[in-house]
Amino acid sequence: MEAQPGKRYFVWLSYDGTVYSGWQIQPGSPTVQQTLNNALSILLREDVETTGAGRTDAGVHASTFVAHFDTDKTPETLNIPQLVYKLNRILPSDIAIQRIEAVHPEIHARFSALNRTYHYFICTQKDPFRVGRSWLFERKLNLETMQQAADLLLGFEDFESFSKTNTQVKTFLCDISRAHWEEEEGILRFEITADRFLRNMVRAIVGTLVEVGLGKISPNDFADIIESKDRSQAGYSAPAAGLFLKEILYPKDYRAI
Repeated sequence: MEAQPGKRYFVWLSYDGTVYSGWQIQPGSPTVQQTLNNALSILLREDVETTGAGRTDAGVHASTFVAHFDTDKTPETLNIPQLVYKLNRILPSDIAIQRIEAVHPEIHARFSALNRTYHYFICTQKDPFRVGRSWLFERKLNLETMQQAADLLLGFEDFESFSKTNTQVKTFLCDISRAHWEEEEGILRFEITADRFLRNMVRAIVGTLVEVGLGKISPNDFADIIESKDRSQAGYSAPAAGLFLKEILYPKDYRAI
């Protein structure tokens, strides 16, 4: 049977992950996915299960996140602008719906994504407006050597050294296309883009790059850590509060209308 037009929808949203145990549903813990599922189910008067573009860990934020859901309702029946408005009224203040779009039935929020971009923020001086959204780190860091080490990431494809252990993934291969540090007004921002990320990968990379910036290890040591494929050789994971999922890229023709 041919899929109904407009059966699958993308929900573009943003959220502050401070009070959530990540995106993915976990029994007994508040999650963004469960909160969104509940809100959609109330408004559509049917059980709605969303599928996310990935999973963010507890305390991690998303400037942009994408989830899809399926329903027999057409865009006209849904009244998408009204649905967006109502969702933003009943969702808590730390979750915001940006837009909802009808997509082709075969488009998948996770598997159709071409790449993802994360930002990590380090605050170099105490700032009450950055609490919970950055890592306060007041020790002097050498950004030049941190960038030298970050550049090396593009020459590797196996990042088991930066993966959370016991994740049961089939492969640790990732294609990193960008890894860049910049500083502006006391804020260090690390931007990294890849086709996929392993659990805890960005935070482990940032934590290890900070050790480079402190002079504890050299860029060459950083390369050796990657080649070791041993998580215990890498640095500690940077705090969740500084990490934001910034962008998700899909094929240009993902929309159904």
